[in-house]
Amino acid sequence: MPKVTYVHPDGAREVLDVPLGTSVMRAAVTNGLDGIVAECGGEMMCATCHVYVEADQLDRTPPQSDDEKAMLEFTASERKPNSRLSCQLVATPEFEGLVVYLPETQV
Repeated sequence: MPKVTYVHPDGAREVLDVPLGTSVMRAAVTNGLDGIVAECGGEMMCATCHVYVEADQLDRTPPQSDDEKAMLEFTASERKPNSRLSCQLVATPEFEGLVVYLPETQV
């Protein structure tokens, strides 16, 4: 199970074991992590699981689909080049040590 670090806006860090095949969003929700709302439950119909992936780790994540790119237009916090929907980040062994930053707000 890869360990993923979630960094809150205040700098606090939480490290979770994310089972292979589980999204970064689902792991956060299952573990009660504040900062990921996931209103649509991972159906890519909202942008309330928005995260910023550590910029130098983007190549360890899958490419964005056109649907994800479109949905990122609706984030409550600033969209950046390293913005991703955490529901689309499904854990693989390459995610070991992945760091994601939670935005100031999701809604």
